[in-house]
Amino acid sequence: MNIGFVVNQLLKETAGYTSTALALQAHQMGHTVHYIGVGDLVYLADEHMGAHARTLPDKQFRNTTTFLEAARAVDKKLISSKQLDVLLLRNDPSADMVNRPWAQHAGILFGKLAKQQGVLVLNDPDGLANASSKMYLQYFPKEVRPQTLVTRSVADVEAFYRVQKQKIIVKPLQGSGGKNVFLIDKQASKNLSQIVEAVCRDGFAIAQEYLPAAKNGDVRLFLMDGKVIRVDGKVAAINRRQKSGEIRSNIHQGGSASKARITKKMLELVAIVGPKLHADGMFLVGLDIVGDKLMEINVFSPGGLVHASNLYGVNFFEPVIKSLEERVRESGK
Repeated sequence: MNIGFVVNQLLKETAGYTSTALALQAHQMGHTVHYIGVGDLVYLADEHMGAHARTLPDKQFRNTTTFLEAARAVDKKLISSKQLDVLLLRNDPSADMVNRPWAQHAGILFGKLAKQQGVLVLNDPDGLANASSKMYLQYFPKEVRPQTLVTRSVADVEAFYRVQKQKIIVKPLQGSGGKNVFLIDKQASKNLSQIVEAVCRDGFAIAQEYLPAAKNGDVRLFLMDGKVIRVDGKVAAINRRQKSGEIRSNIHQGGSASKARITKKMLELVAIVGPKLHADGMFLVGLDIVGDKLMEINVFSPGGLVHASNLYGVNFFEPVIKSLEERVRESGK
């Protein structure tokens, strides 16, 4: 297979990213990997989607570090959708929201074109367009999610804060990685107006009920085609715990990763949300679960699968690439 990996910018990818590990796995399984930055995408004169891609050489790599170094050293060459079997959209729009707003939705736009031209595009660009903010969670049954308010009004948040017994979480509707996430309790309430105004500089604010179980962090659980990824009986999941004095459990915000205890309730959540995720074309997804509630659904380049593989000593990447192989084989391409 020829697989294109669309990322924000290759220079900002790291050896520990899930995208890097997936790309190396595909390469090790004999597939041709093309790295494509969002800014490398092209609409060609022959009306095909194209890209100035960096294609990995046909050689072996010891690890993701040497693999990524080799990708950066390769000169870009123009390719078109006619040369691609799969296009994986692994760019995070929120990472480009401030400095490169033009890049936010480019992956989806060019991905739609590639899909129309017969390329297997995942996650499905039409589904991603509908899931481009945290509002996507509100399309799932009420019992799986916390009570939520989406607004730009400080007064609305103040009223919600009182109803929620003076303890809520406020964060941007658009965003990822734990950026601008605030706990508003009695101590912080004096700054509520300033916090909401700061969050709303880039759009809407989302306020959610505070779940006491959050003190133990959250569980990032990985799904493929709406089902839990399992290898040798082990589930692809990590328990992310926040560092002392921090409310965010995101790894690159100082959080730590450990093995996760998968509960019956978590599997019930998966059974509820999985069918819709599959129907929406959400091939690889990360669910963030606190207690018995689903806090977020990560459909744009969910990370942490490297940590899960290391913690459990299994390869969670191989079944992902095998699934792509099967899809392409079934398509007859």
